[in-house]
Amino acid sequence: MRAFVVKEHAHPSKISVAFDFPQPTPQRPDEVLVDVFSAGLNFFDLLQAQGKYQNQPPMPFVLGSEFAGLVASNSPIPKGCPFKPGDRVLGGGQGAFGETVAVPWKNLLPLPDNLSFDQAAGLFVTWPTSYEALVGRAELKPGEWVLVTASAGGVGIAAVQLAKALGAKVIAAAGSQAKLDISKRYGGADFCIDYTKPGWQNEVLNITGGKGVDVIYDPVGMIRDSLKCIAWKGRALVVGFAAGQIEKLPLNLVLLKNISIVGIHWGAYSKKEPQRAVVVWKELFELLASERVKPVVYSQIYPLERLADGLVAIEKRQTWGKAVVRIRDEATGQKAKL
Repeated sequence: MRAFVVKEHAHPSKISVAFDFPQPTPQRPDEVLVDVFSAGLNFFDLLQAQGKYQNQPPMPFVLGSEFAGLVASNSPIPKGCPFKPGDRVLGGGQGAFGETVAVPWKNLLPLPDNLSFDQAAGLFVTWPTSYEALVGRAELKPGEWVLVTASAGGVGIAAVQLAKALGAKVIAAAGSQAKLDISKRYGGADFCIDYTKPGWQNEVLNITGGKGVDVIYDPVGMIRDSLKCIAWKGRALVVGFAAGQIEKLPLNLVLLKNISIVGIHWGAYSKKEPQRAVVVWKELFELLASERVKPVVYSQIYPLERLADGLVAIEKRQTWGKAVVRIRDEATGQKAKL
């Protein structure tokens, strides 16, 4: 099968697509086979290809972890599995950047009828991360102010939409006017701030009438700067460090402003709190069905042979929404063409 195979650690731009990699076979009794139609591109894919990620499979391995597709016609159906061959599913598991992937059936979810494979390809990590951050960790309330940094990115645009759907007032922050326009157009942000401008926090304070924001949603590594415009009893969500540096925070501000620094590690919920994951997906699917929120897919859809271009674009922070690689054509089920 065609697959983006890591045979030795390297930057994705140095890796070529294999055209004769063996089809996966279930290695555990709970695994099923899924024919992948679309897969989501993530920053951590860049790290894993280079051996810099915490989860490193033995080589050779197929890169990728988020996908949408059909349960394969030749897939075994384990006892208790609710899916059957031909079912539309989305899910997560190592090997998403190949034509077929083997994953535990509990890593799969039914793909909502109103979503395409491209739209669903980036749901499995991005959307529950943003939902649980805002609802479970920050306990966001209607009417509160939310600041979302990197607001046009995958988790950022989801956070903007979700916060709006939950009744919050949203200030989107990004590093260019183009990305702020995306945050407004696709996210529905109430206000937009360019965080490359000196003193941008004062603009946030002016917008909020001097109060500051109740919740900071930060996947970049900008908590320290954002604390200058956080409200009394505010909650700062540590979502990630896309800028590349792990921050050191001034804890005197945490004390003086009576605020909380809150982490979100969605990947650990399946082991630490699986019952919460069930609730999060139920509530997310209800929001998606209502179309109050809608996945945003980057305008450039990459074929498998150009997957590395997509990862490089993410690395250079050129993308917005969710960057996706299309492996099969949704209309025909055939290999997507260059």
